[in-house]
Amino acid sequence: MELILLQKVRNLGTLGDKVVVKPGYGRNFLLPQGKAVRVNAANLAAFEQRRAEYEAKADSLLADAQARQTKLADASVTISAHASAEGKLFGSVGPRDIAEALTAAGFTVNKNEVILGEGPLRNTGEYDVAVHLHADIHTTVKVIVVGEK
Repeated sequence: MELILLQKVRNLGTLGDKVVVKPGYGRNFLLPQGKAVRVNAANLAAFEQRRAEYEAKADSLLADAQARQTKLADASVTISAHASAEGKLFGSVGPRDIAEALTAAGFTVNKNEVILGEGPLRNTGEYDVAVHLHADIHTTVKVIVVGEK
């Protein structure tokens, strides 16, 4: 399936690139989320007419992500959870919990931007958690998990 990208997609391409992807990826992810359109004469003409608008939108998203990155530069949140005496959690701390803690602390973070490479946190301690704010903008946040009695 050949598509024209309407925004930068990680590991795929940038705005205006013509890419060939598997049909399921294009049909189920890129097209419904408005990240791409099918390649045909009408869509090519419409894209070229609106190219400046798409570039302005991409620039505003990048500027917003950079501003959020500077706010999150030295961010640290503490999450309390039920834990055993050895420090093992009864349950886990996942991306949703971290995003909610960051939002409560005054930062704007969605749960899909929080990346836990090794799965949810299951022990107390300090962790560096990756936050992907944009395809090009990444930062780390310190998460401290403490056990509550």
